[in-house]
Amino acid sequence: MHSNDKETLFKEALGNYPTGVTIVTVTDDEGTPFGLTVNSFASVSIDPLLILWSIDHKVSSLDAFKHSDRFAVHILAGDQQQLCQRFASKGTDRFGESNWSMSELGLPVLDDAFAVLQCKKYNQVEAGDHTILIGEVADISIAREKEPMLYHRRCFGAIPSQFYGE
Repeated sequence: MHSNDKETLFKEALGNYPTGVTIVTVTDDEGTPFGLTVNSFASVSIDPLLILWSIDHKVSSLDAFKHSDRFAVHILAGDQQQLCQRFASKGTDRFGESNWSMSELGLPVLDDAFAVLQCKKYNQVEAGDHTILIGEVADISIAREKEPMLYHRRCFGAIPSQFYGE
């Protein structure tokens, strides 16, 4: 099997693995907010409370994320497809077209997410063409009346109701 064949199969296999969808935000040294859509998000530990996500080395905001000592992870709600696409697109005014505020921890927090985890950077690990960022959760908020977003086969949307036994 050629390495290119393996890469194609890898993308096909993982593209068919349903995940949640997040937007991760940060500010740089001047206080400028940055954010991007991320589906490489996972829990790591309960003691301490740790999560991880990874960022591609080609992302223009890489330095802001690598040099900051904190970041916020927004677990998107099922009705936030437009916000998800805005933060996944290049050349858009992501924060200018979004409702957000600066948190007490100095992080840009987007409105109406299913949940927001504000994190202090615990560690970062170089791994291939990505950097894995591990955060210790300092604050959590959840909108219990909302349902989280699902990403599958390059499509975003609410989790189908049959998963809730309805």
